Amino acid sequence: IMWSRLRQIPIKHPLAFGVVISTFKTSASDLLVQKVVEGKKEIDWKRNAAFATFGCFYLGGVQYAIYVPLFGRLFPNAAAFASKPIREKIKDVRGLGALCGQVFLDQFVHHPLLYFPVFYGTREMVMSKEPDLMRCLNTYKENMKEDLAALWKVWVPSTFINFAFMPMWARIPWVAGTSLLWTCILSAMRGGDVSHGEDLEAPFPTGTTFTLVKEGLDDIFACPVDEDKEMAHVCISGAGPDRVGHVARMARTIADAGGNVTYSKMIRLGQEHVSLMHVSLPPEKRGELIEKLHNNKDLKSLNIRASSLVRRRTGTYQNAVAGLKIHCVGEDRSGMLAAIAEAIAQRNMSIEDVQTEIRRGEQNKRDFVVNAEVVATSRMDQEDLDSVFADFKKLKEELNLRVVDIRVQMDE
Repeated sequence: IMWSRLRQIPIKHPLAFGVVISTFKTSASDLLVQKVVEGKKEIDWKRNAAFATFGCFYLGGVQYAIYVPLFGRLFPNAAAFASKPIREKIKDVRGLGALCGQVFLDQFVHHPLLYFPVFYGTREMVMSKEPDLMRCLNTYKENMKEDLAALWKVWVPSTFINFAFMPMWARIPWVAGTSLLWTCILSAMRGGDVSHGEDLEAPFPTGTTFTLVKEGLDDIFACPVDEDKEMAHVCISGAGPDRVGHVARMARTIADAGGNVTYSKMIRLGQEHVSLMHVSLPPEKRGELIEKLHNNKDLKSLNIRASSLVRRRTGTYQNAVAGLKIHCVGEDRSGMLAAIAEAIAQRNMSIEDVQTEIRRGEQNKRDFVVNAEVVATSRMDQEDLDSVFADFKKLKEELNLRVVDIRVQMDE
């Protein structure tokens, strides 16, 4: 009996139910961003309340008015169409036309002209230290093309499902659920990405967040590994005329000597093949490995060098208390790496690992990609981080970078 009564609540009180769900969803999304993405120890409840208010009045109220009373009048058969079996839906040409009409009005009229401006304006007032609504709207205007393209990739399919299958009372909960799922995915993928907190607050995909997801997919399973104290560690490098099979021959020689390649970078630069490897192996096998590499006739042309690596001893260096993962992408031009490295050095931060590459970007242009792992030996508060982000924001404009992604990990 109790369950039956509970099931009737959203049906009898769809507006109130939608308002409660939307308020809870928006508040939960902001909490996820604050705790998981931005890594805040203390919740900014004033900010959370502001977003919850937006969820209550706009997502729960205004969207309900559009999706249910308004669309119900514009498309009188919408509720009946949603309740039909799939076989009958396919035969209902008029109903399919009404479905497409609802999706068009929602995605191509409501979102671009009302939802986006209202949300961005709310976010500007809540999260910006010096709110400027005109600047906010101009930014939206500049990003509109890529924001809408990203939005439609997720929300057009979701909206088709919503209007085709959900009863009228479930339309707002479906939107809230999809939005919360999107925020959960972003929070899981972008933990520590304090430089994009504002972008990740959006309950819908934007050009920035869609790019961040695409750029972050390769890092999902990345896991750094410390050197094994019980093993010997050897740095192997080589350079010479490129030939098919160089990598296979080096890897096989190392494996046959009992070595394990843990970190490597092998690349063709023009007509030259360049290899850099970190190999761990039992200490008694180190001499055998080096001898095999030097005696392999097929590897002579690479002029292989092997040197032992020694772990840094405690007391000879300062412990890192903050780590930053910096990812930059922009159209290739001279001096990009120098500018990025100088910005890092000026902050007295040390580059532990940096990799660069050229790849094909938009419109078949050459993109320069920088991935740097940076450590700081002094603790950084929010003001320090904001200053770092401001430097890279300026650098983004100077170098015309499309992507500047900074993730932070602080030592507790």
